[in-house]
Amino acid sequence: MTSDVAERAVDAALGANPFVRADPTETLAATAKVMARALLRPRALWRNARGVDVDGDRRFADASWRTNPFFRSWLRAYRVLERELKSLPDEAPVEEHAADRARFLLSLVADAVAPTNVLVGNPAALRRARATRGRSLVAGARNLVGDLRHNGAMPSMVDKEPFTLGETIACTPGAVVHRTDVLELIQYQPATPIVRRCPLVVVPPQINKYYVLDLAPGRSLIEHAVARGQQVYAISWRNPGVEHRDWDLVRYVDETERALAVARSIARAPSVGVVGACAGGITTAAAVARLAARGDSRVASATFLVTALDASSPSTLMRFGTDRAVARAIRRSRKRGVLEGEELARAFAWLRPNDLVWSYWVNNYLLGNDPPAYDVLAWNADNTNLPAGLHVDFLRLFAANAFAHPGAFDLGGTPIDLRQVAVDSYVLGASADHITPWKACYASSLLFGGEAQFVRSSSGHIQALVNPPGNPRSRFLTNPALPADADAWLAGADEQEGTWWDHWLDWLAVRSGDERRAPRRLGSTSHPALEPAPGSYVRG
Repeated sequence: MTSDVAERAVDAALGANPFVRADPTETLAATAKVMARALLRPRALWRNARGVDVDGDRRFADASWRTNPFFRSWLRAYRVLERELKSLPDEAPVEEHAADRARFLLSLVADAVAPTNVLVGNPAALRRARATRGRSLVAGARNLVGDLRHNGAMPSMVDKEPFTLGETIACTPGAVVHRTDVLELIQYQPATPIVRRCPLVVVPPQINKYYVLDLAPGRSLIEHAVARGQQVYAISWRNPGVEHRDWDLVRYVDETERALAVARSIARAPSVGVVGACAGGITTAAAVARLAARGDSRVASATFLVTALDASSPSTLMRFGTDRAVARAIRRSRKRGVLEGEELARAFAWLRPNDLVWSYWVNNYLLGNDPPAYDVLAWNADNTNLPAGLHVDFLRLFAANAFAHPGAFDLGGTPIDLRQVAVDSYVLGASADHITPWKACYASSLLFGGEAQFVRSSSGHIQALVNPPGNPRSRFLTNPALPADADAWLAGADEQEGTWWDHWLDWLAVRSGDERRAPRRLGSTSHPALEPAPGSYVRG
């Protein structure tokens, strides 16, 4: 049960945050409108009870839901109610934006009243209580009290105890070779006697710690890239406080460009590859566009991992991005100085409540289990803030869909035009990604001026990144063509077994310069090693 809960949570985890939260006033108004319109078209619910599907939902996997008449009747009644609530927005004659917001709220209601969320309606919890003579209920009560006191009244998702930075997670050998107020740059120790000349710099999302790409031995993309002869550097962002409210996209792009220059200087290389992950891909796109506008050709390749740049493609990022919600988010961010990562993570959990709330409610409180010890979830719970300046710029970018409209966004005096980015790009999407759906990522690949390679990985937003070799379920799709329509690309794509990691590293190798001997020491005279990886900022 515990491992199943963890696996479900991983693909629903925050990753790149949506930046715009649901506006409660708009959502309630939209739901009221849908309900009023629906009442004008009454239907007999009993007619819909026939043929209700009671299978395929992991909440009701226990055999009692099929064999016990009491539970079977309760489940059938719940299924009718659930289907009616969730279908109301589709049948009420309202505009799509109102229907979508009403669908969200009614889904929350339907999920909350599931019988499995109460002890008497959960046969597995009842059996466990009998088998343990009530000890599971005592443990569940203890977990509940602990979460009320220390976790904002939300069920804890992970046991963080087994995970220590630099020891069990974020532990690929390296050193901090550059530090500013905004970031630390980590250079990783080469693992091969021969390396590629052009270094590779990873730009992580600002709302999460960087080490999702250096998660644990055997599960680290950075470790894997180093083992394949790449000279890898990674940015570790400082966790900003209210005093850093003015850090905007210009500041982050400036700092990214300096990090690229430091890596190039240490490696004594003519150019550098750059990897942007999730929201870090937004910063990367802005940086390479500004460099291209200045005629700077020292970027050799650009990789974008689960990054949505075209706001016209449906995604969680802008699910609630109405003009009113965006304006409200800007006012709130400017007033408070930062977008608080912990608060946003709690709000985001309610976008996927069955995976991120109710499954833990059952596991922790009704069954009396401790939350799982899982490295991805430990990373996901290691929240960071987003400074108001950067948050506002992200909102402005997507409100104007500036990446898809050249010149619509001015970055410190330089209009952004991705068509000027002539380097080759590698763009990754994930088939089950609910945050940046693969079609939104595919749209990103059509924006650049150079040759683009789009790859669709199996699994969800985070699992696509933590995708080491050896998983028999891993698959990815490739298609050298890039038609305007994502479905046309899919129709012509070929499935490959295994992880996209090696496919990407093969692509990267021919764009990383010639081979040279690996450096004997980290850093250089101008940029000496300051402290061992993972550095100080990741601990803040």
